[in-house]
Amino acid sequence: MRLSLGISTCPNDTYIYEALVRGLKDSPFEWKVTFADVQTLNEMVRRGELDVAKVSAQVYPDVQQEYVCLDCGGAIGYGCGPLLLSSGGESFDPEVPTALPGENTTAARLFKFWYSKNYGGEPKVCYALFDEVYRGLLSGKFLQGVTIHEHRFTWKCDGLHMLQDMGAFWESQTGSPIPLGIAVARRRFSADLIAKIESEIRASLRDALSRKNLVTRFIREKAQIADEKVVENHIRMFVNDFSMQVGEAGRRALDSLWLFRKC
Repeated sequence: MRLSLGISTCPNDTYIYEALVRGLKDSPFEWKVTFADVQTLNEMVRRGELDVAKVSAQVYPDVQQEYVCLDCGGAIGYGCGPLLLSSGGESFDPEVPTALPGENTTAARLFKFWYSKNYGGEPKVCYALFDEVYRGLLSGKFLQGVTIHEHRFTWKCDGLHMLQDMGAFWESQTGSPIPLGIAVARRRFSADLIAKIESEIRASLRDALSRKNLVTRFIREKAQIADEKVVENHIRMFVNDFSMQVGEAGRRALDSLWLFRKC
């Protein structure tokens, strides 16, 4: 069966899905894979263009009539949230627009959650792709912005200032892990087909976990950063037990995020 899949080029996604993309033994699926940044994947799913995809957790209420949330293949965890960084100082300025990595990303939602608790009202923001946010901070184009993915590990060496760890704030307020990303599949698929898709994702992750080397050539070539230590740290931070099964704590975290969207 031929299905379309959308994932990012970030090391946690390529780590989890590499064996699936390459073709698992006795797999019932042939995958047509799109690699894109998370905001683009969110938009593709909102338009119904992918059969299976890894998307921002916060976008799910917008697509739940057409997609179901899978029980594996996502990104949920502790101590792994987006960072609010500054290129110009060590204090947040609510009068300066904050650059966010896509309007539909969980990072944007977590920033707005933090802002509402500390300032109230609607923050001044602008949007760019996640790597453009970081480059903009380095160049001074953006004075403050929220960064995700590999840039979580490079900001200090690049001379930026951390204003707030959005994940730490979320954990302190909710007591839940940070619900960054989820895998989704078309709701019209049968329960049996969805179970087979989840089984394929878990088999792909088990294949990755069984390897001696954490980083493969495939992961290295897709990553946005060449530093292999950063890539390794990224995988170790974002791939965990929640990747194999969302579980009760993961579901509570997702429910908390989706409830905040309604406020």
